[in-house]
Amino acid sequence: MGGACSRKRDQLDNGDNLNGRVSRRFCKSGSSKWLGTSFTRASMDVIQGNRRCPSLMELCIYKIREDINKYSTLSMLPRDLSQQIFDDLVYSQCLTDSILENFRDCALQDLNFGEYPGCNDNWMDVISSQGSSLLSVDLSGSDVTDSGLFHLKHCKNLQALNLNYCDLISDHGLEQISGLSNLTTLCFRRNNVITAQGMSSLSGLVNLVKLDLERCPKIHGGLVHLNGLVKLESLNINCCSCIADADMKHLSGLSNLKSLQIAFSKVTDYGITYLKALHKLALLNMEGCPVTAACLESLSDLGALLYLNLSRCNNLTDDRIDKFSKLRSLKVLNLGFDDVSDAILTHLKDLTNLESLNLDSCRISDEGMVNLADSGLHRLKCLELSDTQVGSSGLCHLSGLANLESLNLSFTAVTDGGLKKLSGLSSLKSLNLDARQITDVGLAALTSLTGLSHLDLFGARITDSGTNYLRCMLRNQLCYLF
Repeated sequence: MGGACSRKRDQLDNGDNLNGRVSRRFCKSGSSKWLGTSFTRASMDVIQGNRRCPSLMELCIYKIREDINKYSTLSMLPRDLSQQIFDDLVYSQCLTDSILENFRDCALQDLNFGEYPGCNDNWMDVISSQGSSLLSVDLSGSDVTDSGLFHLKHCKNLQALNLNYCDLISDHGLEQISGLSNLTTLCFRRNNVITAQGMSSLSGLVNLVKLDLERCPKIHGGLVHLNGLVKLESLNINCCSCIADADMKHLSGLSNLKSLQIAFSKVTDYGITYLKALHKLALLNMEGCPVTAACLESLSDLGALLYLNLSRCNNLTDDRIDKFSKLRSLKVLNLGFDDVSDAILTHLKDLTNLESLNLDSCRISDEGMVNLADSGLHRLKCLELSDTQVGSSGLCHLSGLANLESLNLSFTAVTDGGLKKLSGLSSLKSLNLDARQITDVGLAALTSLTGLSHLDLFGARITDSGTNYLRCMLRNQLCYLF
């Protein structure tokens, strides 16, 4: 547990190595799992495991799947049955070109080919044969081209289309889907080809509720075509470095917008002024943007704002941070890696709705922690203090945070003696103590935290003697030990 080296998780997330994955196509974040389908595995698991008698439906699915090559079509089956067979074949990666042909004209509703090997234009004819029954299609990471998208023109009831990581789709492909007016969800993440001109094809998608254009570097000027999409509630243009203040102007009329992600764009304080009228906005992600605390003036009237991410904003300093005190509705605030000091806590202590606060790598010390002692942060559940100057004496000011469930003290100056001051945090479930100065003595003080389920001691110097305390914790609620 106490190796010679420790780890620091402050590297910039560039989206290319999420969850430890390497491949460009096989690294989707949580936001791209919107089209996930519940695949039926019961038939295989139950029959092979002999745990209970399988249902008639499970037996049918299992038998048809085993003999799938004996059939030329499954169109005579009830749709629910053929849908489950299809899902099971995809999940187990047994679907081939010839087997796919069996599902022609089956009136399937959901086709999830996300990251499925071999999916290309040749499959699109069978996909389109589902006709008006088809509601959602996931082609992410496929080799489908503009020509392939032509086949979707006849699927007029299509509501959700995922084209993330489809490198072969261009502006012409957008034109092919411009008539799918029932689309509510469209994802085009990480496309280096589509341009502002191509985005004109989106103007007719008047029922669009969610649009994901993350990592599309050529769409500057294209947001003007979203003006008429008054039903739009979620827009993700994270990591579009081409997006600037002028683009924000075209969002000012999207009065139903609830979620806006513009991380790592060129938007400044001036661009944020265009968001003043978005009174339904609940989530705003400005990570890595060149904004200062002055932008908070434009956000102060957004009473619905619950989640605000200002991490890695290099221009955000102590100057004008008093504006934070006006964001009374906030539940989640991320200021990680910003150049703010103890002064920030003075202006956050009265945000009574705050449940999560991230101050990772900020200039926070024991002196600033005093502001937590008699603060109004009674609802705070998650506090990130990793890589700050907080030491043992600062921990006594946490005693009033009765609802605190997660605390990160990795790479701080906290010592064994300071851990005794955490004994009153009865709601604590997760504690990160990735720090070299923590030893067996500190573990003894943690045994009173009977609700602790996650404990990170990666960099701590724990010996065999310390494992006795760990046994005590394992007898309580401790489930995950790092």
